[in-house]
Amino acid sequence: MAINFEEYQKFGKEHFEAVQAAATEVSKQLQAIAAETTDFSKRSLESGSAFVEKLLGVTKFDQAIALQQDYAKSSYEGFVAEMSKLGEMYASVAKEAFKPVEGAIAKVKTSAN
Repeated sequence: MAINFEEYQKFGKEHFEAVQAAATEVSKQLQAIAAETTDFSKRSLESGSAFVEKLLGVTKFDQAIALQQDYAKSSYEGFVAEMSKLGEMYASVAKEAFKPVEGAIAKVKTSAN
């Protein structure tokens, strides 16, 4: 079995370019995840500050308990929603990172047949 070096070189170049493109896209997506995490942290801090301000204005214990329950509920719902969003973003990063491997597997399968 003879090795065609031109084909081997072309194959290597194609995969290098695919990996490079995937790495660029993964980098962009990771930056988006970092920005989303920063925004969520900022929103959480603002929400917590607003809660404390409202809590300081409460005059009855029942009001304080109701306010705390509302805050805990909204914080939990916000956290779950954010984690779902981040999970989808990380899944997208994984798919993008795996694209060069998928391409290589597909080429190997087609050349084997």
